[in-house]
Amino acid sequence: MTTIAPPRPTSIEPGGIESIPADKRHGSPWQLLATWSAPNLEFATVFVGFIGVAYFHLGFWQAILAVVIGNALGATSHGILSTWGPREGLAQLVLSRTAFGLRGNILPAAINTIMAGLGWFAVNSVSGALALTTLTGMPAWLSLLIIVVLEVLLAFVGHDLVQVFERYASIVLGVVFIIATVAIFANPAVGPALGHSAFTFGGFTLTAAAAFGYAAGWNPYASDYSRYLPKSVSRAKTGWAAALGNFVSCTVLMAAGAASALIVAPKGATPTDAFVHGMPGWVAAITLLAIAVGAIAANALNIYSGSMSFLAAGIRIPFSLRRAIIAIGFGVLGFLIALVSILTDVTSNYENFLLVIAYWIAPWLGVVLVDRLLRRGTAIAAFIPDRAKYRNPAGIVAFAIAAIVSIVLFSNQVLFTGLVVTATGGAESPIGDLTPLVGFVLAGALYLLFFRVFRPQVGGPVSEEPDVVIGVDAADESA
Repeated sequence: MTTIAPPRPTSIEPGGIESIPADKRHGSPWQLLATWSAPNLEFATVFVGFIGVAYFHLGFWQAILAVVIGNALGATSHGILSTWGPREGLAQLVLSRTAFGLRGNILPAAINTIMAGLGWFAVNSVSGALALTTLTGMPAWLSLLIIVVLEVLLAFVGHDLVQVFERYASIVLGVVFIIATVAIFANPAVGPALGHSAFTFGGFTLTAAAAFGYAAGWNPYASDYSRYLPKSVSRAKTGWAAALGNFVSCTVLMAAGAASALIVAPKGATPTDAFVHGMPGWVAAITLLAIAVGAIAANALNIYSGSMSFLAAGIRIPFSLRRAIIAIGFGVLGFLIALVSILTDVTSNYENFLLVIAYWIAPWLGVVLVDRLLRRGTAIAAFIPDRAKYRNPAGIVAFAIAAIVSIVLFSNQVLFTGLVVTATGGAESPIGDLTPLVGFVLAGALYLLFFRVFRPQVGGPVSEEPDVVIGVDAADESA
């Protein structure tokens, strides 16, 4: 039996979103445990737990229950989506073409491009830059530039270097954040406050929605990092590794964030300064460094997957290093957005982004999960390539209706308050924010209905699916 040697991690990954052939497949499902732990070991995760107590006024244990529910839902869907990668060797936003059709898929691919390559990139870069500035005293813009250059370098080289970095980062960051968490709970101000009970249904749903938005924020990337695994790998191991990596890391750091909200920080402190306030000096120092490294771990994935989503929208770039070139472009734009964010209200920007992210992911999830269920046991290779010109209006119609209805009725945001929320008290509405829940359920139900109305094509037995799906990338010469 011949063992296939994987390429060196420092080799630049060529191409774009084409299917990964068998001779390039490598790795173990359990590597996903590190892949999805490291990017969550960063400050945005902490902040979700923090706002549950500080902004939504829950008691510590009530906030923990909310984040556990939100994380469990986001991690479960993440595990399921990760199992799809090894079968066709394709990225997540490419696989969603079966649910939306080639043209219909442009909308979710474009949204994820903006959210991943620009939105999440800016959010995480800001926290990393603020931490590095606090630690070193450098100007914030210089810290930001250093963080961004390292993030872009990893994404530019590609999949294998990203996987290696996440593997080692998960160990180092895991140790540091465990020490930081112990330091937070050891603070004299935390112990007595843990028993304080405070609960409102509105605050609970807002916290759960923010946690779900964060954990599920990785869902549109899921198969991007499992597509290189051999086709024969265990689906159960693949799903469990991805789900556990996501759930455990999110829950531990959100718990630390909730506890840190019980410690009174200096007035005017940045979010990262407030988090390390009260820690012993050496613990604060290594935690700030870990926040900076965690931002790099998260954004390596954000830029990489953002470039994949950009290509999944059908953009034709006739260069062998098209994915790598796009990563550089996102780095430049993301740097500018992050720089503006640093100069404005960082805390408000964090809160708004963490809540809004779930507004589009939830209905997208409802559509793609129901589509896969309806296609179980069938081949999908014929509907993925650009040349197939496959249409499925059921997906985009269900997605659009569910997103619009859920946002118009149930959104609870500074910029827009839904009709039901407004009628029940506005920002202080007792229902909080049910947008993700309504969006997911409504999209799934509508797609189930419209699938029968529009009757999109369904493939033959999955056993007839080819080993490599040809013609996926608009610039793939083998198409």
